[in-house]
Formats: sequence, structure tokens, C-alpha cells
Amino acid sequence: MVPMHVSDVPRADGELIAGWREGDERAAAELVRRHTPAVSRFVAAMDSSGTQDVEDVVQETFIKAFRRIDSFRGEAKFSTWLMTIASNVVKDKWRKVKKRQVLSIADRELVDHGADPAGEAEAGEMERRLAEGLGGLPRMQRDVFLLRAQQGLDYDEVAVALDTSVAAARVHYHHAVKRLKALLEDGGTVR
Repeated sequence: MVPMHVSDVPRADGELIAGWREGDERAAAELVRRHTPAVSRFVAAMDSSGTQDVEDVVQETFIKAFRRIDSFRGEAKFSTWLMTIASNVVKDKWRKVKKRQVLSIADRELVDHGADPAGEAEAGEMERRLAEGLGGLPRMQRDVFLLRAQQGLDYDEVAVALDTSVAAARVHYHHAVKRLKALLEDGGTVR
């Protein structure tokens, strides 16, 4: 068995935040490395139409987070706080965009040439319908659904991230699931 050194043990977010507050650039870099994948997935799913550059939104999220690091009180997880900031960045950008751009299928690499074409087509259609369904949900339902289903946050964390009550988060999630399930089963549009 190889002995572990103290430096081999991952530091908790709280330790990294304290380090960043004291000027430790490596602590900030570790927070970015650790949380970028989840923030990227959340931002990409929030904007399923592809009108925003995910990388830019994620970068702006971390810039805002580090500028406001002193306002992080630790009442919620750091990841929840980041998702709140990311959600607000996306909403701010949506307000600035007057026209939505359409993402062409040619712009995406959807096909794995070694895969089953029928299965890929079915999965692609299901993905397209789900993305369309998410895009058709009211913003709060979509955001709650993404934070619960994609990010795995519990209702308390979702409520904090979206500045709503736990009960409202539960209701929005229930309605989102119901609408998406109907869409996927019927092959129709979101009602």
C-alpha cells in the first residue's frame, strides 16, 4: 500500500474558498477545475436551443463568483451557490438577446459511424424531443428540473439556488416531469 501524503488528500470546498480568500491562486484553480463540468452541463441544458456560448457563460459565472466570494456564507453548498450565479448569468444574457438563432443539425456531430443507425436515429429523436420539451417548459420548471435531474440537488438546494420555496420547487419539478413524460410518451408537443 502506498502511503498518502497530506497534499494527496483532496481539499474540501470550504478549505479552498478560505485559501482563495487568502490569495491562494491554486485554490481558485482547483475550485474551477472541480466545478466546471457540472456548471457547463447545467448551462448547456438551460439553453437547449444553443443561443449562448456555454464556455463564455461558465467563465462569466466563475468571474462573478470570485468577485463575490466574500458574500458566500456557506449556508448552501458552494456548487449550489455557483448554479445560482450561472442561472442568473444565463437569464441576463437571455434578456439581452432579441432574436434566437437556430442551431443546424449540420453544426453538431450526432452520428457515431460505428453505432447501430436505427438505434442512433431513435436516440437522436428522443434527445431532440427532450431538448424541445425542455425548451418549451416555463423557465422555473426547466431550471428546477435541470438542477434536480441533471445536477442531483435536493429540493432545499434547488430552492436556495433559484430563490424560491422548497414547496414551490417540488411543485415545479412535478409539473416539469409530468409534461416531459407526456411529451416523450405521446411524441407530441409540451402542453
